[in-house]
Amino acid sequence: MHHGVVFGERYATHYYRGDRRPFQSLSEVGEGDLAIVLAGLAGGSRRRFGPHYLPLRRATEAHARDLFIAAGGQPERPHPHYFVLGQSSWFRGLYDDPREVRIRLSQLGSDITSFTWTDSITALGLGQRLGVPQPAEEWKRRLYRLDQLDLAVADALVVEATDGYEGHQTQLLDFYVEIQLWADHPVAHYLSPKSFRARRTRRPAKPLSPGDVSDEAGRRSSAVPKGL
Repeated sequence: MHHGVVFGERYATHYYRGDRRPFQSLSEVGEGDLAIVLAGLAGGSRRRFGPHYLPLRRATEAHARDLFIAAGGQPERPHPHYFVLGQSSWFRGLYDDPREVRIRLSQLGSDITSFTWTDSITALGLGQRLGVPQPAEEWKRRLYRLDQLDLAVADALVVEATDGYEGHQTQLLDFYVEIQLWADHPVAHYLSPKSFRARRTRRPAKPLSPGDVSDEAGRRSSAVPKGL
């Protein structure tokens, strides 16, 4: 339930690499497989995964989960699936061969969905000792339930990034709203390897239509979290 919030056709977007399945989380990779996975991610992306990234990401997710529970959330996963509100050309540009999954906000329950007004590592401040800045505004340093999202405020805050990717790991990423989905069922279709293989053999899906969850091929060259 969204307690009166009307999201209409507003949506969130999950970006991922074209050679990978969507909704893959480094936080869930076992230590024995981590080096192999990171080696496979070394090319084709502007994302960088230094030695501090994964401990910081896992600590941020554990803290975010605790905050979400304190706010009345009922997370079903230890680590969330990540989206941005609407779309982001900056995020799309992180990958040489980007793909995306879009889902309407009305399909994401507030008991399983949270958001931060910027990147969660930035917002929650666990990376400050590593040089990751935190927003100056106190209200941007919190985690919220989805039904607390004010779309008018979001529309005023979200802008197209003009900077590139050099040094983005220690920059204030305050030009998008990050959405955290703490359950699998809204995106269950995309979690099956068999489903992923089938989608890669068919034509790109047509643009999002009301009521749909869509998967786009995302081959546009326009420049569209995380790595230390």
